[in-house]
Amino acid sequence: MRLLRSAVYANGFCRRARFMSSNCTRTVMSFGDGSHGALGLPTSLTGIGGDAYEPTVVPGLPSDISTVSAGHYHSLAVTCSGALWAWGRNNEAQLGRGLLAPRDTWNEPKRVEGLDKVNVCGAFASGVISSAIGDDGSLWVWGKSKRGQLGLGKGITEATVPSRVEPLAGEKIVKASFGWGHALAQTKDGKLFAWGYSADGRIGKVGEAALERSPLESNIYVYESNQEISSLTIDAAEKLVLERMEKEKDMPIIWEPCLVEDLHGVEAVDIACGLDHSLVLCRNGNLLSCGSNAYGQLGRVNQDMGMYPVDVNFHPASVASGLGHSLAICQVSSSNVTGDSTSLVSWGWNQSCQLGRAGPENIPSMVNGLEGESLVSVSGGRAHSMALTSKGELWIWGCGKNGRLGLGSSIDEPEPMLLDCLEGCEILQAVSGFDHNLVLVAE
Repeated sequence: MRLLRSAVYANGFCRRARFMSSNCTRTVMSFGDGSHGALGLPTSLTGIGGDAYEPTVVPGLPSDISTVSAGHYHSLAVTCSGALWAWGRNNEAQLGRGLLAPRDTWNEPKRVEGLDKVNVCGAFASGVISSAIGDDGSLWVWGKSKRGQLGLGKGITEATVPSRVEPLAGEKIVKASFGWGHALAQTKDGKLFAWGYSADGRIGKVGEAALERSPLESNIYVYESNQEISSLTIDAAEKLVLERMEKEKDMPIIWEPCLVEDLHGVEAVDIACGLDHSLVLCRNGNLLSCGSNAYGQLGRVNQDMGMYPVDVNFHPASVASGLGHSLAICQVSSSNVTGDSTSLVSWGWNQSCQLGRAGPENIPSMVNGLEGESLVSVSGGRAHSMALTSKGELWIWGCGKNGRLGLGSSIDEPEPMLLDCLEGCEILQAVSGFDHNLVLVAE
């Protein structure tokens, strides 16, 4: 029962935990960067904008939280009764409490306004918007996005209260994922819809939109531009960047959800958006990637823009993505284990050891130190990763800055480390924002 329960939460699909006891009390814990209030901790514990170096209980939440979700800089929690709570950054009204909420209240969990008639069963977020899925399969969004990430129609860049994504009416949405301006939504019957900023082919082929490269691809300050700009005067360098930003304004935006054509009728079973790339796991076992490949996050030799298979030699069961790295739990046949065991495969950006392994970054390869573990979920942040096992153990690695590994220090960890301070807790779910983490535990 425990494995099933953890798997349902961890994959992020909109399913109620109907087999959990109604008397079970659940607690949300957080750790990492507190500068945007995403930890939900009072200043009496951390100071203003303070960090938490170990998992700390988030006060003020109901005791019946069923699932949690982390945006880039804010947090969401759904209750068993269908209410949604939010805390963290609110510059774009992504907390669902309007734009006038005082900055010093962002860290206080409060119920999202405007969803009173929606029985929320799932929530997902980016850096600038939040979303909720109703038990009827409806998708609701709020926040600000100049790149069309709201999906509410041409030119609509702001929604300060939850608004239904009408083009998806009639579809039963079970999961959504958001990157830097783009979005994916998966239906119960396996259809895949996409919208938002479509540069680099990050949402695949939709409608008549042409595939174009972004002038502000995520590697602009990391690769060729470092050499290019370093040889220029400051004024010339600023002019170059401004020119590229101006050009970006003309990049293609898909303002409403459209059916992704690349799947050719094959059902999608899992999705994940990185900052500017996407992963789609199909029913037939194929794992597809699209978007920017600046850090090797597409995991394939084929460099063509569009949705193409990842070069993975395992059988993916679920996927996740950090800012510029990709993660997949895979089934691995083993002569030492009855039935199939799991392994974790990673590829992409590895500046802070978030891949959990050495070797070529652009080639999907197994993470070290998790052999023999039965994994039920994985999550990626800006530069760290974590995995939850069927035994309820949480492993974490990568960048330790601001305490985002929860190990009591700022030290980077190149391989998975057991978060042993949670030993004895029944961990139901663990998710990462860019620089913070949420853990849902049962008492």
